[in-house]
Amino acid sequence: MKTKNSLLACILILIFSGCIQDEDYTVPNISIVEPNIPREQITTFKTVKSLYEQAVNSGNTTVVVRSETPIFIEGYVISTDKSGNFFEELIIQNKTDESNPDNDPRLGFKIAINVSSLSDTYQFGQKVYVKLNGLTIGESNGVITLGKGDAVNVMQLQASEYKDVIIRSPEIAEIVPKTAFIENLTASDLNTLIQLQNMQLNRFELGATYASESIDEFDGLRTLESCDSGTSIILQTSTFADFKSLVIPQGKGSITGVLSRNFGDDFNVLVVNNTLDVTFNDTDRCDPLELNCGLARQVGTKNLFFEDFENQKNNKLIVGNGWTNYIEAGSQGWEAYSSTSTNASLGRSARFQSASSGDISNIGWLITPAINLDVYQGETLRFKTSNSLADSSFLEVLYSLDWDGLPENIKTATWGVLSAAYIVKDTDSFVPWFNSGSVDLSCASGTMYIAFKFTGGGQDTFDGVYELDDVSIDCME
Repeated sequence: MKTKNSLLACILILIFSGCIQDEDYTVPNISIVEPNIPREQITTFKTVKSLYEQAVNSGNTTVVVRSETPIFIEGYVISTDKSGNFFEELIIQNKTDESNPDNDPRLGFKIAINVSSLSDTYQFGQKVYVKLNGLTIGESNGVITLGKGDAVNVMQLQASEYKDVIIRSPEIAEIVPKTAFIENLTASDLNTLIQLQNMQLNRFELGATYASESIDEFDGLRTLESCDSGTSIILQTSTFADFKSLVIPQGKGSITGVLSRNFGDDFNVLVVNNTLDVTFNDTDRCDPLELNCGLARQVGTKNLFFEDFENQKNNKLIVGNGWTNYIEAGSQGWEAYSSTSTNASLGRSARFQSASSGDISNIGWLITPAINLDVYQGETLRFKTSNSLADSSFLEVLYSLDWDGLPENIKTATWGVLSAAYIVKDTDSFVPWFNSGSVDLSCASGTMYIAFKFTGGGQDTFDGVYELDDVSIDCME
């Protein structure tokens, strides 16, 4: 019996050892011990970011951390690749919640690693220590990234080295996302976990999947909007995510994800770890009043209103021709603008620019004179729009049938959306001008005002520029 027991034990050891993918084929120690790292060897996320910013200010695109002694940062993992929406990267931030008394601001970094299934090693919420010696700090797709590299690029850590660079602690912390409003997000929120409340999928994308539509080549980009402010942000989902074919919930509620930038570093995106982060359970959506007569098959030969802004003065507020130029918030209004640069104006155009305004909020209205729809037939609206890095600011084309024409009553009047009109999007190229289409107005009656309303602010994630030109309202003779 002793011989049989010994033989059985040997067989079990061989079977167990054969499943271990380790170079020395020994049974690994699966316990995690808190690393013995002296506090004086730990620096802050703020210091690392400052080091990178100094390099950029000196004309460099990256900086290599060089120190004669070991130097670390400690942070918490806020991404997981279990569902396939993150790939060969870890996102870490330096705080578990906003009440942390640490004076270091809430910051996050991406770590580029040439390894998949990182969630098998690093759990969501796991505390880690990152050894900075020899690492390169730079940008990848618009966010600060740590990895290997050279004087120009940040490259991935390799499978043979990443575990010596990113050292696990046994601590698995509860990560409390920062509850925020889209318009208040800044560059310091990139690579951190945020929660947006009272959000919903834009009504024109209802029924869409996360990332399995015919237009989704690498990522699905879906527009989320705030029911509080109307501000929008893009939900980005990888076409490799295991939930890509699921339909996005069509109610409203909260969504939690990592704030990042799109592949071309053109606009902010929100990236969720899985569908549990999307809780749009309230069926009472906040869709606006809208008028949708569709697009007209033909444009009338009689012009009721036209504006190409050629008679306006550059960098001065739009005046005359019946316009109401109303500044609801901030210090900026619709101004005349002329440029022959890459993003050229159409001779002279109307522009709203909140960039460098210094204002937390910029809201401006440019409203046409009244059009009596009961006098004419076949009324249509046409215009052109362009933008320069909209940065989550947005332009709406609204209408009112009950405004009395007085600026002080603009906010109390009923305004709806002319939903058939095409307005340049945050995801559109910033070079061309986009035609609205011939927006049919003939299914409405009464006296109508049409407003071009800009919403943005002076913060770097909300400070876009929109341009407007060739506004024409026509009808049949």
